[in-house]
Amino acid sequence: MPAAASADRDVHTDREARTERDARRAAPPPGRPPVPRPPRRRPRWGRRIGIALGVVVVLLLAFAVYVDATLSRTNALPSDSTTSSKGTNWLIVGSDSRLKLTEAERQKYATGDDTSQLTDTIMLLHTGSGPTTLVSIPRDTFLSIPGHGQGKINSAYGKGGGPDGGGPQLLVKTVEQATGLHVDHYAEVGFIGLTRVVSAVGGVDLCVPESIKDPKANLDIKAGCQTLDDVTALGYVRTRATASSDLGRVERQRAFLSALLSKVTSPSVLLNPFRLVPLATQLSSAITVDNGDHVWNLAQLGLAMKGISSGISTTVPVANPAILSWDKKRASALFQALADDQEPPKSALGP
Repeated sequence: MPAAASADRDVHTDREARTERDARRAAPPPGRPPVPRPPRRRPRWGRRIGIALGVVVVLLLAFAVYVDATLSRTNALPSDSTTSSKGTNWLIVGSDSRLKLTEAERQKYATGDDTSQLTDTIMLLHTGSGPTTLVSIPRDTFLSIPGHGQGKINSAYGKGGGPDGGGPQLLVKTVEQATGLHVDHYAEVGFIGLTRVVSAVGGVDLCVPESIKDPKANLDIKAGCQTLDDVTALGYVRTRATASSDLGRVERQRAFLSALLSKVTSPSVLLNPFRLVPLATQLSSAITVDNGDHVWNLAQLGLAMKGISSGISTTVPVANPAILSWDKKRASALFQALADDQEPPKSALGP
């Protein structure tokens, strides 16, 4: 037999021997069933997604706690209040204080000097079993200010001070005395705070009913739907350069506030970290709340304001628009309905 053929046969024989030996080693011992190979694990995407969502929730909660800890607070709600009413009432105040504005900002926003300490906007927001109701109180309304006689309601903020809680607390006392409603929460936004929030959310979308030009408010706006930047937004809520003057201004303020809070609570902001983080960090310097209020209360306020589109937006009815004196009978009917957590009669609503 040729040497090559013999070598091939030896190699083949060795391969068969090794194959048989390996098979014996792999075979289970006699009497034992073969052990099946464990199936290959598939990626547990549901668990991974759940863990990721859990991490996001924890981060959001931690961020909310941080924002809550940095909110500006004041002792706004008087501890000796004797008023009581059903539902929940917010007093929303826009302060015209210029103290935190730089000289460049006062020129940019045309706000004038830094001596003013008045409330430019005063609103009551009522929520409960009835429709959400937002009531504007004209800033030049003459009311009885506790301990200070008669005066414009916007001056109550500036007349406060001392250990009783300062201007916010005196303003709350004045509103509670005039309306009979118990104020449960307080939120105050200043000039600079409003502009920062508007910038943080990328502007506010609003349909403007009429063109307005007011150099004193640095405002030149055309009628129509548009996005208001910080300068235009501040001028829009401040101006009185229209035929309806103060009454028209409070209507614009309600419309703007509703649009602003609608933007703040929209998915385009809440789901966009590049909008949400700047907004949340600005809240601490933009908004002042009562000592007992928290960031989740502000979230409830934002959601309640979104309900204004299907609720009631009105002004305290006035008997004489020239001096903004209240129509006592209609105003009493309005606030009594809110105190009872009922829908106010249409006859009690103002413009």
